[in-house]
Amino acid sequence: MNKWILFLASLPLVAATVAHAQESRQDASVSYSGLFSPEVVGNGVHQTGTVADIGLVASYRYLLTPRGAAEVNYGYNRYIADFATNAASIRAHTQFQEFSAEYVYSAFSYKNFFPFVEGGIGGYFFGIINDNKTNYNPLKSSTQIGVPYGGGVAYELSPSFDIRVQYRGIVVKAPNYGATGNSTNTGRYENISNPIVGVAYHF
Repeated sequence: MNKWILFLASLPLVAATVAHAQESRQDASVSYSGLFSPEVVGNGVHQTGTVADIGLVASYRYLLTPRGAAEVNYGYNRYIADFATNAASIRAHTQFQEFSAEYVYSAFSYKNFFPFVEGGIGGYFFGIINDNKTNYNPLKSSTQIGVPYGGGVAYELSPSFDIRVQYRGIVVKAPNYGATGNSTNTGRYENISNPIVGVAYHF
């Protein structure tokens, strides 16, 4: 009798857990991110590759189909951009911000692993920080439209939480900070690497 009482008492909890797993169509995640921009050369300007400080990416994802989801992202990093020409050497302390929307597709799952790919469009703000790490004045902030893409894997810890590890690339025109003589204008596109790792909550 006691076993039956315990079994019946546990049914609502089991049902609630299953219902949550089935009905969860959205999640929010917070991730640590790296930012690595490549060497870019154009118009007689040499922009050296940079490694940013550890940044953050916040994302919201809404499931449209069992395999596809819409995602919006906000990202923030800081790094130092160095430019060199025959006439000048310029250093710009930069705050990098991302506002993007992507489509996320997961073709299959294996046990608790859910691999996915993604791609979309975004706006990217390269803001000047006027401190002792910037050696030229005045410089102007730069805003560009770019294409984020990538892939990764989510590992389900529970029906409510998962860990995500992914590589993101961002194809965007290299920023021009408006220095005299086009000393920061390569006129080229770059592919910024943006690996991230974080935790998502499903609700």
